[in-house]
Amino acid sequence: MELTEELKKLLYCQGANLVGIGDISEVGNCNYKVGVAVAVSLPEKIIIDLQKAPTKEYYDLYHALNKKLNEIVTAGEGFLKNHGFEAYAQTTNRVKVGQNYISELPHKTVATRAGLGWIGKNCLLVNSQYGSAIRISSLLTNAPLKCDKPMNRSRCGGCELCIKNCPAQALKGTLWEVGMQREKMIDVEKCYKKQVEIMSETTGIETDLCGKCFAVCAYTQKFIRNQTYDA
Repeated sequence: MELTEELKKLLYCQGANLVGIGDISEVGNCNYKVGVAVAVSLPEKIIIDLQKAPTKEYYDLYHALNKKLNEIVTAGEGFLKNHGFEAYAQTTNRVKVGQNYISELPHKTVATRAGLGWIGKNCLLVNSQYGSAIRISSLLTNAPLKCDKPMNRSRCGGCELCIKNCPAQALKGTLWEVGMQREKMIDVEKCYKKQVEIMSETTGIETDLCGKCFAVCAYTQKFIRNQTYDA
């Protein structure tokens, strides 16, 4: 318990907004038993702008948050190794994405096992507090950490905001369940091509970023309202 609390405290101190620990012993393509998921949130203004179109500010923030996440999980890796345990931070330079636009062990899989959220109809992680307005990363280990309760089912219900607002019309409206193949939820090729098209048109940058499906998410919108109220 002490090791778990110390690790979580470190990750929060490094800048994580969310930290969860999950049992990944039954997940395929993985030699580790425990996955540590971390998330950092996006600012309100960026989310609001993304409801119209992707922006240069979002592009810059996307890479800045990835850098921040790399630093967070790397710090966690170092902490666990210093305590004598195996650990592997899934940083952007280590994760290899195949031709199907998916990695061997997606951060989303670790995050659901760690209870940070579920996979929404937008095929992104949805957290009850932040919606999908988060960037996530993960850390793998065999350390005897106390695992959180996993999230096994979708909480999207009958909501179709992301489906109706998807510029590519690539989302299929499927409610996620553990082990579901991504192809049942989204046409990845349509999504990728439309992201590149929109990003190029609005910013002049040719890359696959859009963000509209998570900006319009009902849980994301609730997060924005809470932020505005708190301010």
